[in-house]
Amino acid sequence: MKVAILCGGLGTRLREETEFRPKPMVEVGGRPILWHIMKIYDHYGFREFVLCLGYRGNVIKEYFLNYAAMNNDFTIALDARPNIEYHGAHDEHDFRVTLVDTGQNTMTGGRIRRVARFVGGGTFMATYGDGLADIDVRKLLEFHRGHGRLATVTIVHPSSRFGIVKTGDRDRVTAFSEKPRMGDWISAGFFVFEPGVMDYLSGGDECVMEREPMERLAADGQLAAYRHEGFFFAMDTYREHEALNAMWNSGNVPWRVWA
Repeated sequence: MKVAILCGGLGTRLREETEFRPKPMVEVGGRPILWHIMKIYDHYGFREFVLCLGYRGNVIKEYFLNYAAMNNDFTIALDARPNIEYHGAHDEHDFRVTLVDTGQNTMTGGRIRRVARFVGGGTFMATYGDGLADIDVRKLLEFHRGHGRLATVTIVHPSSRFGIVKTGDRDRVTAFSEKPRMGDWISAGFFVFEPGVMDYLSGGDECVMEREPMERLAADGQLAAYRHEGFFFAMDTYREHEALNAMWNSGNVPWRVWA
């Protein structure tokens, strides 16, 4: 089964890191966040990826073109026809990665539509190139197959950006909670789609998947929500980038489901 990953956005809120590279290539623990996302899927047996490229997509292409050399020891013969002998194998040797230029300014729905011929004619998964979770994607797929609808979106409880203060009489603080989880649910990506979803992605490159297509799917009773109660973290800002690296450096890495 194919996994489409949206890698084409500008990442303007993370400009400190994205001026010269796309957000999926911003590093967490010395590896692009894109690598971490792929390792989550890999852990559950999903190793065929379709990357929807846009802003500075050449950086992602170069990363995968040079992956074997950068992750292995090797010997190279510097003759007219250079020959490379790799010593050992990296853990991602069985990944199959298709890199597709989906346009510089294409919206999310347009990007998914552009990779239709690469994701095959059956069920496929999709997610964003900046969100990490300790999600069991096998259970997600089982849930999707069990309800029979065209689409499944994973939803999570967001954490507040601010501490919550409750007060009583005379301005007395009765409770304080630092960045608690909120009661509402939000989309975390980690979608599962049937081919029929493509019929909802109208409007060409201007199609924003999270707006009219998702609204229509919901109205038609074709969208289900998979509730993930575990860890989820989206890297939208430099502060969140630092937070993920702090987790990695501390050894507290909830999304590292692989060994």
